[in-house]
Amino acid sequence: MDFELNDEQRAFAASARAFAQAELAPHAAHWDRESIFPRETIAKAGELGFCGLYAPESAGGLQLPRLDATLVFEELAAADPSTTAFITIHNMATWMLGTWATDTVRAEWGQALTSGSQLASYCLTEPGAGSDAASLKTRAERVGSEYLINGAKAFISGAGSTDILVLMARTGDAGSGASGISAFAVPANLPGISYGKKEEKMGWNSQPTRVISFDNVRIPAHNLLGREGEGFKIAMKGLDGGRINIATCSVGAAQGALTQAQQYMHERKQFGKPIASFQALQFKLADMATELVAARQMVRLAAAKLDAGARDASTYCAMAKRFATDAGFMVCNEALQLHGGYGYIREYPLERLMRDARVHQILEGTNEIMRVIIARRMLEGDAPDMIR
Repeated sequence: MDFELNDEQRAFAASARAFAQAELAPHAAHWDRESIFPRETIAKAGELGFCGLYAPESAGGLQLPRLDATLVFEELAAADPSTTAFITIHNMATWMLGTWATDTVRAEWGQALTSGSQLASYCLTEPGAGSDAASLKTRAERVGSEYLINGAKAFISGAGSTDILVLMARTGDAGSGASGISAFAVPANLPGISYGKKEEKMGWNSQPTRVISFDNVRIPAHNLLGREGEGFKIAMKGLDGGRINIATCSVGAAQGALTQAQQYMHERKQFGKPIASFQALQFKLADMATELVAARQMVRLAAAKLDAGARDASTYCAMAKRFATDAGFMVCNEALQLHGGYGYIREYPLERLMRDARVHQILEGTNEIMRVIIARRMLEGDAPDMIR
């Protein structure tokens, strides 16, 4: 087993690090403070391929392995977890469209999305269907050569500022459960689509979050992704990658916080010497670094499992998401503690990194749901190899 990155992977990471330092780090605090969605900067990321990292080449994407994508997302998130998280969501929605859309839809939207000139939102969660995604109620009824969509989605990243919605809606009857859900590509400006107020959030302030309502919205039948009834399967495949993406954003945020803490410990003096000389704080730093490295390796293992098509990849994705988002938040919190009172003020990036990282323990399936997924797999008698 080789843990070393190859030259191409190192080049991707270096390119992302340079972009993050030039285009994200100088502006992240301003975007957070003023709740600015930086579309122009995201488009610049698209010019480097960062908006279609693992989308298929047929849609204009780079079709990279998920492992390689984590290297890019980690470097970006070290400077700005909020904007990076949106870029990961856009990548997921773009991959779904590029993989399951009809040739007509792929030709219309693929290149625009992978280039970052147009942006996508992923619409699964509803006001009454969060962790229980199979219970969603938004409906899409076939009427001749169209689908008629009615319902509402909640907590949608980018809503009101994106161009296309990858939407999960029920096409089967109310009792059909997961098998009655289908996926659609829905242009975001169609008649009948309305957006709620921009939510005021603890973090993730560089991306808008809104409710989306659908009132007799009509789309061509060819905007169906895959076949009717495949939507839940498509959504779950997307979430496996989405969980790796969010876990990676936590690793990136933690790396950014740890780097800040290392520098600060040399600069800050108490009792006549740098606080880096205090063994208690050295031990804290060592524990933070150890947790971060463990989280990074778990994320990369899950990504490698997903790339290999391993049958237990979903379980590893859940493990990585649970561990990395918890560990990432802990590292950000400890880094803030090492800064003392300065960590609590906005002059330093620690409080922003911590606020942005907190939601990672909730979205793409809460960490409690990740435990359910892992435990069920174990109790089915088909547990991952590492527990033997």
